[in-house]
Amino acid sequence: MTSTHGAANGVRFVLSTIPFLLAGCSVFDGATKPDWVTGTSRAFPSDRYITGLGEAETVASATEKAYASVAKVFKANVSSEAREWESYLLVENRGKSRDERRLTLDHVTNVTTDKVLENVSVLDQWYDEPRRLHWVLAGLSRGAAETATLARLVELDQSIETQVAESRDARNPLTRLRLLKRATNALVIREAHNSDLRVLRLNGQGVAPRYRVAELTAELERLVAAVPIGLELSGDHREAIARALSEGLVREGLAVVGAGSGKGMTEGPPPVLALKGLVRIWPIDVRDPQFRFVRWCSDFVLVESATQRVVGAFARGDKVGHLSVPEATGKALRSIQLEFASEVSKNVAAYVYGDVEATSEPVSGACPREPDARTVPM
Repeated sequence: MTSTHGAANGVRFVLSTIPFLLAGCSVFDGATKPDWVTGTSRAFPSDRYITGLGEAETVASATEKAYASVAKVFKANVSSEAREWESYLLVENRGKSRDERRLTLDHVTNVTTDKVLENVSVLDQWYDEPRRLHWVLAGLSRGAAETATLARLVELDQSIETQVAESRDARNPLTRLRLLKRATNALVIREAHNSDLRVLRLNGQGVAPRYRVAELTAELERLVAAVPIGLELSGDHREAIARALSEGLVREGLAVVGAGSGKGMTEGPPPVLALKGLVRIWPIDVRDPQFRFVRWCSDFVLVESATQRVVGAFARGDKVGHLSVPEATGKALRSIQLEFASEVSKNVAAYVYGDVEATSEPVSGACPREPDARTVPM
């Protein structure tokens, strides 16, 4: 149950094993046409195997098509599951289009379905000599794949239960958020495996989870609101940059509070973390007959509000040219708003959700204490 891109990934994996798989297969030529070419197979019945058929001028191409045919059986099931996960995708990719959120869903299902497809093998092949075409039958055993999938579900259920319990017992809101985020991620992956199980079983039944994706997602959103990010900016174009940062953080699923009127900033509990930053833009003397240049720099730290411990540091700068200083300044500001703000927001979210460890190591590109020319006015 993945996208076409996911199917290609599964195919690429198995192609490397084709020479070994084919070594154990018999090749039937001419009139000895096996039953699976035109109908069902007595040797590999549908109640025991999920199969796919491929034909092409080369064995490799026919095998690729056969594997893709098996993959489609699983990947076609994605649409029926997508609605259940939409609430999670809205939190995971807030502010992004439905197509972009769908890419996240495809990524999740790649993790599970491609794992199932590792058990696919070439069951038989036949060469149609008059037409000069190779036929390949690929498939996997329902029973063996079901056993492996059930074992994975048990493992995930134990992990989800532990993380949910620890999250609800934890006192630190950031710890609670991280544990529940991991549990929700695992639950989505668990449901993807469960969807594969429905395909593997003839009765189409999976194993009901203890928690629903929508249930944990709603709880996760409440915890996110309890871990707001404060914005404290200084330097040039503070309001414009604050709006860009706020919107970027909200797209990452975070709550934002702070001075200013930026979109996404809300009233609420005091910030658990503070994003403190300085941005400067100033003209520089570059001997160019056509263009005028400005330099911009940024220096940000992420600080725990209660302890004032620095847990993250981000810095970046660049030189920008245009026909005039105001135009170069506008171009630099757009770069900060579109690119740097998004980069900082992703790094903050990675720390909040526990995807990266805290770091206070200095980073290159920090603003000089005094610019080498007068700062451009806001």
